[in-house]
Amino acid sequence: MEASCSLRSSKFISTPIRPLHHPLSIASTISISVIRDPNFGSSLRLVRRKNRLSIRVSSSDTLVAGSREVVSKKEEDLGDLKSWMHKNGLPPCKVILKEKPSHNEKHRPIHYVAASEDLQAGDAAFSVPNSLVVTLERVLGNETIAELLTTNKLSELACLALYLMYEKKQGKKSFWLPYIRELDRQRGRGQLAVESPLLWSETELAYLTGSPTKAEILERAEGIKREYNELDTVWFMAGSLFQQYPYDIPTEAFTFEIFKQAFVAVQSCVVHLQKVSLARRFALVPLGPPLLAYSSKCKAMLAAVDDAVQLVVDRPYKAGESIVVWCGPQPNSKLLINYGFVDEDNPYDRLVVEAALNTEDPQYQDKRMVAQRNGKLSVQVFHVHAGREKEAISDMLPYLRLGYVSDTSEMQSVISSLGPICPVSPCMEQAVLDQLADYFKARLAGYPTTLSEDEAMVTSAQYPLIV
Repeated sequence: MEASCSLRSSKFISTPIRPLHHPLSIASTISISVIRDPNFGSSLRLVRRKNRLSIRVSSSDTLVAGSREVVSKKEEDLGDLKSWMHKNGLPPCKVILKEKPSHNEKHRPIHYVAASEDLQAGDAAFSVPNSLVVTLERVLGNETIAELLTTNKLSELACLALYLMYEKKQGKKSFWLPYIRELDRQRGRGQLAVESPLLWSETELAYLTGSPTKAEILERAEGIKREYNELDTVWFMAGSLFQQYPYDIPTEAFTFEIFKQAFVAVQSCVVHLQKVSLARRFALVPLGPPLLAYSSKCKAMLAAVDDAVQLVVDRPYKAGESIVVWCGPQPNSKLLINYGFVDEDNPYDRLVVEAALNTEDPQYQDKRMVAQRNGKLSVQVFHVHAGREKEAISDMLPYLRLGYVSDTSEMQSVISSLGPICPVSPCMEQAVLDQLADYFKARLAGYPTTLSEDEAMVTSAQYPLIV
């Protein structure tokens, strides 16, 4: 039994996470305090820091790099986005565009959609005709969609970004110029006027040290780079792709930095429409996000209705209130990467723990069978949600105990039992709990600061701005 008390890390193989800041009671005699989590804590604390204290300033335009934001009188005379939309088929609606100050005076205020009158749940706030919506159907034409997508080299987001970049090169000739100007004004910033971490500097990304979100950001950035490297290939393969533009091929017309900025801008505002053709499922809707704020507890979504994209609100609004939509069941790490913000009340936020049975265990096949019988896999992912931490740990412990069963007779008892509970000794139970606690402690050790230090930094007026 002495060997059973020792921890063998190969039995519990997990992804880097940050533990919860809620105390967990595990078993009747053992209580451990798990202190912080990756998505609840790390992303949130860093976005707080970014939003309140450390706001990054980029000197380049969103779609095409250029000088600082300078608004000419001629540009102001062109009117705002909503006026342009009304001139081109937007029917009367119940929303207005309002301004929210930027964190930095060198950036113009961002726009957001607000109710123009009191609204009740079930009211249609607006209905944008398809003629004012950018989709792959418009970009490519039906004859090239299949060819492009089957190459598996260029995503819908990359294609939409490339389309808008070429449209911007058209200048005043482009029908979409007012919408492109609005995207440039937003500068890839989300509803809190903070850029996506995909545009953060290395120094700023260092704030995420210890969080799995940092690896996800770097992986996403590498994916954008791979797509950029394939732009020319797709250009030549699809002969009719963007044929209306008398310009150089993509990588000669645009640098990677410009493409990356455009990709992030499109990613932050693309709408995933349901029950539409493949060519229309990714859409850029001029009154959609990021002008519409996201809320994890909202159920209103932009929907394709007849020949338009419509928003029906799910709650009452007073005139002037910002209108919100649902962003889908996304954890805060995804919200941060995709849109540059986190939701403190996000019910879909979670900590991910991945555990695996030891494939070198002589009883691996029996344990694998028992795990499958109880709805688990040989490599099992556990989700720990805020407010439901004890339930998640209770679900995790039987799986971890299974890894510690070594005696053949004990394994036969487990196989013949009907439930997921393994008969383990107090010593073995302590080993399981110690392994789980040590795992969380090891993840916490990867962070350069403690939660209390982070909070002190956020509230300290002495923390310098990064400009």
